[in-house]
Amino acid sequence: MLNSAPSDVSAGSSSQELPQQQQQQPRWFTPRRLLILFCAINMLNYVDRGVIASNGVNGAPGNYTCEVPETCAHGTGIQGDFKLSYFQDGVLSSAFMVGLLVASPVFAEFSKTYNPFRLIGVGLSVWTVATAGCGLSVDFWSITFFRMLVGVGEASFISLAAPYIDDNAPPDQRAAWLSIFYMCIPVGVALGYVFGGLVGSLVNWRAAFLAEACLMLPFAIFGFISHPINMKGNSKLHQSDHFEDKEKNGFVSLNSSLQDGRGVVADLKELFQNKIFVVNVLGYIAFNFVLGAYSYWGPKAGAAVYHMSDADILFGVVTIFCGIVGTVFGGVILDYVGSTITNTFKLLAVFTALGAIGCLSAFLSTSITFFILFLIVGEFFIFAVQGPVNYATLQCVPSNQRALSMAMSTVMIHVFGDVPSSPLVGVLQDTIQNWRLSALLLTSIYFIASIIWASGLLLQHTGVGKMLVESSEGLLLTPTDSGKILVENSEGEAYSMHDSQQALLLP
Repeated sequence: MLNSAPSDVSAGSSSQELPQQQQQQPRWFTPRRLLILFCAINMLNYVDRGVIASNGVNGAPGNYTCEVPETCAHGTGIQGDFKLSYFQDGVLSSAFMVGLLVASPVFAEFSKTYNPFRLIGVGLSVWTVATAGCGLSVDFWSITFFRMLVGVGEASFISLAAPYIDDNAPPDQRAAWLSIFYMCIPVGVALGYVFGGLVGSLVNWRAAFLAEACLMLPFAIFGFISHPINMKGNSKLHQSDHFEDKEKNGFVSLNSSLQDGRGVVADLKELFQNKIFVVNVLGYIAFNFVLGAYSYWGPKAGAAVYHMSDADILFGVVTIFCGIVGTVFGGVILDYVGSTITNTFKLLAVFTALGAIGCLSAFLSTSITFFILFLIVGEFFIFAVQGPVNYATLQCVPSNQRALSMAMSTVMIHVFGDVPSSPLVGVLQDTIQNWRLSALLLTSIYFIASIIWASGLLLQHTGVGKMLVESSEGLLLTPTDSGKILVENSEGEAYSMHDSQQALLLP
């Protein structure tokens, strides 16, 4: 049935143009090398998240109101040096979001005009300067400013890296490749816990940030000196000067006004009319609300409830193990059962519910042994969510909207998710002074995320319940809310399928 597509449409993705695009890729480029490069950068991004949350860097507040100096507890780390309250400490963990919020849509829009690989180089350069600034900060306001700048630097990479991976992954392994990429998030945070704890105790917290800057610097330089990599739907080679609106053997050309500079406002309007995108992001917001607070307060809560002196290392080891195994498991399972919207929402709902049960059981345990065992089970299923949720974010839109889809998804899960969650949990803990209860109340929100994603199964009755399909001729088919099928060839050119052709594919 897919062979019924007109020959002049499929020709755009045939052997004449695609090899020409591949020849323009740099000599070092292979899909696997690109994946390894982006995994290394992504891991370093999230090492920074773990570093600032680690007890060795974040430290503990001192008792500055005592009247007898000999009995005063002098604070440690950032909290101790800058005399931060728990609320200020929570704000510090979320400050990067300000820069991310402003810069993400800007980088996504720029990617239509400028090569995305160069934009990643720009972002990594900003990130390098910002992390070095964190290590040289002198008070709460200066380090907060540099944390905002970290968000600006991170914005280009998180918006553009995933579409690159989606372009170059084998068609039947896209979810698995994305899971490998997102596996670097928990692994990076966990390594950050360990790295921050060690450097903070052996040297000082400033050294950890300066070391991060030195590690990222080669990647930032490489982003400028390497020949840029083309991205489907974003390369100037594929941009058209005029909007075409004519039928071609049953197909209507949709070289969209996205490529004609219609502006980010119109792009956002179209994106938020996508029901799959909206439901997926709403579930992701609730999910990330918990995960963000867990990543920041988890070691501190574990240390307080179970009197662990090595909570950083314990959480780091558990997160590394579960992050690797769980994240890859989620992507492989999605590829195995079939990458449909229905299957994606099923997996998201089930994985999140099982993860919530495991984490609740962990903090209800009175034994540290059972705490660790249940925490492993909970984190395994929580991290299994990462591949499917980001796969859905990429595949529910045309290729030339993927950067914006990733950017807005990331902005929203931070603005409404982990940005408010860390300060709010700090306020909660300041109020009730009970880390076990705080952790249990926080974990229960995972069930809300599971319910939202389960509600996405209803979309299968509205005509939008099928995921992207790839034909043997390289055509990508995406059902839209209006009932039309968006056909997209491997060069990023989009067409709306004629009703007579659509009837052959969708009953």
